[in-house]
Amino acid sequence: MTINVRKNLRASTSLIGLLLALTTLGAALVLPAKTLWAADLSFVVADWTTVTRERQFDGAVEARFRSTVSSQVAARIEELPFDVDDFVERGDVIVRFRNLTAAADLQQAEAAFREAKARREEASSSYNRIKQLFSQDRVSKADMDRSTADLQSAEARVAAAEGALLGAKERMENTLVRAPFSGIVVERHAELGEMATVGMPLMTGLSLEHLRVVVDVPQSDIGALRRDARAWVELPDGGSLEAEEVRIFPYADPSTHTFRVRLKLAEGQHGIYPGIWVKVRFQTGEEEALLVPMASVMQRSELTAVYVLDDSDTPRLRQIRTGRTLPEGQVIVLAGLEAGERVVTDPETARLTLLAGQQ
Repeated sequence: MTINVRKNLRASTSLIGLLLALTTLGAALVLPAKTLWAADLSFVVADWTTVTRERQFDGAVEARFRSTVSSQVAARIEELPFDVDDFVERGDVIVRFRNLTAAADLQQAEAAFREAKARREEASSSYNRIKQLFSQDRVSKADMDRSTADLQSAEARVAAAEGALLGAKERMENTLVRAPFSGIVVERHAELGEMATVGMPLMTGLSLEHLRVVVDVPQSDIGALRRDARAWVELPDGGSLEAEEVRIFPYADPSTHTFRVRLKLAEGQHGIYPGIWVKVRFQTGEEEALLVPMASVMQRSELTAVYVLDDSDTPRLRQIRTGRTLPEGQVIVLAGLEAGERVVTDPETARLTLLAGQQ
């Protein structure tokens, strides 16, 4: 009986020792994980900062150079070298008309002009001879007047012939329709072999390198925009392009009470095309905003959040609502954060710290 008691006592002692050893080991394992909560996580203190106030609107892209060329002659179309989506250089012939009649009129006008100049030279020579004889009192005053009138008539005929020649050249030139600017053909209104009439639309084109954006701005924002007329257009590649010129219409639409604003963009290709919608940012003064580094913000599906250190230096996940991102790499926090709170700049390290502390 005594032996069993001793065995039980020894077993109990061993069990207690094992429990104490496990407790000590568990404390040794848990303690480093908990001390990670107080690790030196890098953070920034959220504070109010003066930033530029901006308003964002939707705008439509337009081509500054867009035109429809029309026929200026009544003739048959003999050549259409370009079609829709073709690029045309300024001055290229886009429509060629049958020009036999115009060429014949031009030849007649040139011949009449040469004849008029020959008559003027003859009248000028006769005038100089009569003038010399008149100075010697060898011809009468009537002869002198007649010679002067002949010279003046010859000069008038030259002027008339020159005008007719210019008109014939213009009619001849109108049989060739040239592109008024470099751009893309967007519509062709005529076909080869058609008989065109004066004023008939032939082809429509626009320039992709000369664009502007049209925006309707509410009347509540137009005052600030007039004081500081700066605007940026958001590009598809994520960048932005500042408008070269901001032109505000001097009247509001009576039905929508908005002002039309046109933004002139720099010449060149920017990845946007006429007819598409783009985001436009207007600078309208300054405001106070709560800023955090963009690297501290994590995005998980619909969740936008940051890690905030509490009083015990433990990182806590906090959902926030963000605004626009500034060029300096900071983002405006609209809700979910207060000034003075410590925001962890490396959210991945904060996440791993939390996982280690929970094990």
